[in-house]
Amino acid sequence: MPTIITPRLRYDATAVRPQWEDLPQDVRRLIAQHLGGQVQAGPSTGSGFTSGFAAVLRGTSGPQFIKAVNSLDTPGVADCYRREAVINQALPSQIPAPRLQWMEEYDGWVALGIDAGCLPTTPWKPNELTAALDAYTITAEALSTPPARLQHVGLKRVGEGGDFVDWRNLVGGATSVNVLPSWMPLELLDVLASLESGWREAVAGNAVLHHDLRQDNVLIDTYGTAWICDWNWPCLGASWFDLVLLLATAYADGHDATSLFAEHPTARGVTGEQLDAALAALSGFFLTSGGQPPADWSPHIRQHQMWCGEVTLRWLADRRGWTF
Repeated sequence: MPTIITPRLRYDATAVRPQWEDLPQDVRRLIAQHLGGQVQAGPSTGSGFTSGFAAVLRGTSGPQFIKAVNSLDTPGVADCYRREAVINQALPSQIPAPRLQWMEEYDGWVALGIDAGCLPTTPWKPNELTAALDAYTITAEALSTPPARLQHVGLKRVGEGGDFVDWRNLVGGATSVNVLPSWMPLELLDVLASLESGWREAVAGNAVLHHDLRQDNVLIDTYGTAWICDWNWPCLGASWFDLVLLLATAYADGHDATSLFAEHPTARGVTGEQLDAALAALSGFFLTSGGQPPADWSPHIRQHQMWCGEVTLRWLADRRGWTF
């Protein structure tokens, strides 16, 4: 088990959300109608990093994962919910993903119901990790070429909205090294910047990526099958890039992430230098993001970013034989 200094978040306790009773009566009535009448409400989910309502609710038609948000108070979250609904409906049927059952807007509120599942156990159980990797095998095959319905959603290339230049900015002085954690060995900055410079060529491709394949964006159903959820940020690139962040969480739990990566169908032909470029790019992004001031919209996002940055960097260090 690698030594990780940054405390790991409980991913079932990262969000601050309203409870069922906090929703307006008319919104609760609308949701109840979609669930077949009377609702059995459990506690709001603690996972995720947004402030919208999210909980598994049970009605006569069975359980559903319900999301709801006031678009006037948090228009950004509401737009994410709308986009999630559009993308979910555009996913090919063979992709193992929880499916949208309904969406409705009422009196400024956006609400949607999705198939319900459970988060994987932390640390990763081998069978659940295998299920997640199998789910991504199916997903990557189905999205190796962008389906027409997803192309209509609008898919940018990975990094089109902003380059991974964080290590290079640190070396060049555009970013202060004060954002880095105290354990970070500054003598590695030059080699990390060099590796990072090759990330774009390394991950170039035309497949559709989930682009946020964290452990808490995986669900396990009652049969032990994994689903990939929260398709808010799909983009175009090499299929294997999605695996890097997912397997970084496995590395933190003591799994042989490098072997698991090499064995995965999406990694055929990928060189060690390509993987290292991706790890460098991700670690720089997460560590510099995690060093920013606290975000009032998400009290735990900086710790999450710092942990992801440390884990991806230590996986890279393990591969390169660096010790610190």
